[in-house]
Amino acid sequence: MRNQTEDVYISQLAGLYEAMNAGVTTILDHAHHIWSNDTTEAGLTATIDSGARMFWCYTFHNVTNYTFTEQVNKFEELANSGRFDGTATSLGIAYDGFNPGSPAETEKVIELAKEYNVSVITTHSLQGIWGAINSPEDLNDLGILNTTIPVVFSHASFLTGEGASLLRSTNQYISITPESEMHYGHDHPHSHLIQDQAALGVDTHFTYSTDILTQARLWLQSARVAFYRWVLQNWNIPSNNPMSVDQAFLLATRKGGLALRRPDLGVIAVGAKADVVVWDGNTPGMLGWDDPVAAVILHANVGDIKHVLVDGKFQKQDGKIVSSTYPAVRERFLATAKKIQAIWKTKAYPVLEGEFPESGFSYGRVPLADTQTGEGNGYGEQFL
Repeated sequence: MRNQTEDVYISQLAGLYEAMNAGVTTILDHAHHIWSNDTTEAGLTATIDSGARMFWCYTFHNVTNYTFTEQVNKFEELANSGRFDGTATSLGIAYDGFNPGSPAETEKVIELAKEYNVSVITTHSLQGIWGAINSPEDLNDLGILNTTIPVVFSHASFLTGEGASLLRSTNQYISITPESEMHYGHDHPHSHLIQDQAALGVDTHFTYSTDILTQARLWLQSARVAFYRWVLQNWNIPSNNPMSVDQAFLLATRKGGLALRRPDLGVIAVGAKADVVVWDGNTPGMLGWDDPVAAVILHANVGDIKHVLVDGKFQKQDGKIVSSTYPAVRERFLATAKKIQAIWKTKAYPVLEGEFPESGFSYGRVPLADTQTGEGNGYGEQFL
């Protein structure tokens, strides 16, 4: 357990430094490292140590050798401990068992959320064939959309019209994570229609980029083409731009704060928190800018970020992470990464056939892209 605890601590800390380096100042974390009391402590300690503004959502889930009762006991211990006082970290709850799930466990999770007035509730909502429903309709039936606690639905793939209406009437939000929703095949067929109750997110940073800029750029162009197709499918030429760079920028900044019901986040204003990202306008990608929002959304990259401040404190300054411990963190993380990569290299890839266990729908083969002639399938050498 000691090695696992180190793995969780250093991976969480390195990931948060990576995110802040990429200009992310506020993170809602569906904390999947709740596997034991020790890994829970490790993940929380790393979260607080990072200095990032964190909405750390304690995850109630079905894991081996860590019962629901043990998870409840640990949550209550942490909620009563004062660990979050004076830090940039707030306690929330993550739970994917609203539907399907255990009614008794769901009732207890809701009771804890209300008793401790958590900062946020988050859930993965993957409707349709995915079977992880957790829809706005479900949470409304349970009486938790109209409380003072914000609820954030990750992905909300295959959101219904009724669900969208509930989001608007209760002022709750979805988190669109375009890179992961494309990468994993979740899709987001209706998310461009509910952007008024949406913000952008990153999802699993061990798989791809941590920066919200990439998400904003991917989403802007995805939403544009979704709207363009309304005209193109009738053999007409689009005569206007359906989504502006300002709207993409808003989804990446202000809307995240509003999703958390924190109007003091994601905005530069009197009384707001001093979470600031400063871009270098003289880099090769930004040189010649006139419209700063267009320059950031369409041309910038992470290397153009000069300073990052969280709560008025520099986390990145003059292009470098300021923490004096970061070199040691980097070395510790590399040791953990190599160890875990070695373990995964010994495991066979699963063969996905028959029925998807979460929903009972059948697996189906996806056609492979072909970018090469002759031998091979275009994938090249597999390193993991």
